[in-house]
Amino acid sequence: MDLNDQIEIVKRFNDYINNQDIEGLSSLMSVDHVFIERDGNSHGPKSFMVEGWKDFFKMFPEYRNTFEKIRASGNRIYVLGFAYWSEEEPCDRVIWSARIEHNLIVEWRVDVDTAENRKKFNL
Repeated sequence: MDLNDQIEIVKRFNDYINNQDIEGLSSLMSVDHVFIERDGNSHGPKSFMVEGWKDFFKMFPEYRNTFEKIRASGNRIYVLGFAYWSEEEPCDRVIWSARIEHNLIVEWRVDVDTAENRKKFNL
């Protein structure tokens, strides 16, 4: 798969997040999709995460991600940016990464935006 195609899949996945589009998110998740939080906790598979996104959007109706820098390496895409939660919560600097196989996101991961992680992910 072309790296630009992988980047487009990640951008589309983020658009679905920003638009709270559950069907769109589901269409880009592999059956064995896993979400990994900053603390290393993981959640999956796809059926669990579809319900998880529904609950997440109910809890955080203003949530949005903004991508500032994207880098592809093999079947992984790394993204530097920030999450917006609400007016009460400041923007949250994060690094997202996605592992893509067969045009689907197998893993969606969130890491803390630190100098060490920027170096680790070559951002």
